[in-house]
Amino acid sequence: MYATVDPTTGAVARKFATLTDTEAGQALVSAATAYRTWSATRLSERAAVLARMAALHRQKAEELAALTTLEMGKPVAQARAEVELAASIYEYYATSGPDLLKDEVLDIAGTGKALVRTAPIGPLLGIMPWNFPLYQAARFVAPNLLLGNTILLKHAPNCPQLSLAIESVAEEAGAPADVYQNVFATHEQIATMIASPLLQGVSLTGSERAGRVIGALAGQHLKKCVLELGGSDPLIVLPRADLEQAVSAAAIGRFWNAGQVCTSMKRAIVAEPVWDEFMTRFLAETATWHTGDPADESTRLGPLSSVAARDQVAEQVRDAVAKGAELHLGGEVPEGPGAYYPPTVLSGVTPEMRAYHEEIFGPVAVLYRVDSTEAAIDLANSSPYGLGSAVFTADPAEAEYVADRLDVGMVGLNMLVRSSPEMPFGGVKNSGIGRELGRFGLDEFANKKLLRSP
Repeated sequence: MYATVDPTTGAVARKFATLTDTEAGQALVSAATAYRTWSATRLSERAAVLARMAALHRQKAEELAALTTLEMGKPVAQARAEVELAASIYEYYATSGPDLLKDEVLDIAGTGKALVRTAPIGPLLGIMPWNFPLYQAARFVAPNLLLGNTILLKHAPNCPQLSLAIESVAEEAGAPADVYQNVFATHEQIATMIASPLLQGVSLTGSERAGRVIGALAGQHLKKCVLELGGSDPLIVLPRADLEQAVSAAAIGRFWNAGQVCTSMKRAIVAEPVWDEFMTRFLAETATWHTGDPADESTRLGPLSSVAARDQVAEQVRDAVAKGAELHLGGEVPEGPGAYYPPTVLSGVTPEMRAYHEEIFGPVAVLYRVDSTEAAIDLANSSPYGLGSAVFTADPAEAEYVADRLDVGMVGLNMLVRSSPEMPFGGVKNSGIGRELGRFGLDEFANKKLLRSP
């Protein structure tokens, strides 16, 4: 069911019908038909559409932010920041993208000439999550519309009004009919689309479980896929770290968007010499993150996206405490309506606990004490995930030493990993396959076509 469910109350605001099988099939046929003309449209015209999409995001910022707050509970100030981030991605590909798509002349052996041309491949399916509904759509949509691919976008079931708003922005920006289509599709219809020879690729941002399903379908039907599947990002604090800087980063990294961020700091790995001071400072900072109405300008920690999501986080915490973890703050589901959960801090988490291996997608920080840099590296790499990370130390050589040994796709040196249009985003291990943003985002669903002449 596609429905707007207010996470502050649990009330259903609006419902939307899913596509019929006939409508889902026609959407793919229409995308394939539109591809023939869109891929032949001048690059400058495709870039102009993206520039107008950027402008419209900014023009409609309050409307889009309010919908984000309504549908997934993001505090409104954070929702505005997401609108701007999405706009910056469309703007980046509109302005820098054409240069990134220039032919690459090869230095070849012998006589003649050779070049590589970056060309589109056809209709693509994007399966998007609810935690950053505008930003995560933008990082898939922008590079691929610029390339000349056409888009079918299946958004999260709890973000239907935002889904329609993005489609409306694309239409208002001048994207021709069927170049960008929102699809309220079922799981079965998604599987049918991936199996169709008309579809050329699929991108998913979501859970590891969903990634296994979509990756298997894509492999079965020989379709290119990009999978961004979350993480359990470590933040390593070494003895020479600036603790004020590290504590601030850890709190923002863990509690921003109620902890519902793939690259949020989910594990603080702290060196023994600074453990006590870090813990004292971090608990004090955590206590300032009060839950509240996400529509209130002063709220930093709103509800989780749904009661079901909140209950899963609560169960992960209960499991850890029952098996011996120490609960320092939070950990109790508040009374009353809505999907609220307090900022929570655990330590003493061990491998038999769910919190050790699983991603906790909520405002729960897990702190580990280690007695050496090598122990910090080993603990960081013990996770099945490998998305982002951060290393805090005043010694640049030490920071790079640790960064080079982390099995992750991204490392922040004395800072959190922050998404930016020009930088690649993605991970390794169970965090997924492929990269988004920057020039890398233009290469995932592209035909790197060789042109050779004598």
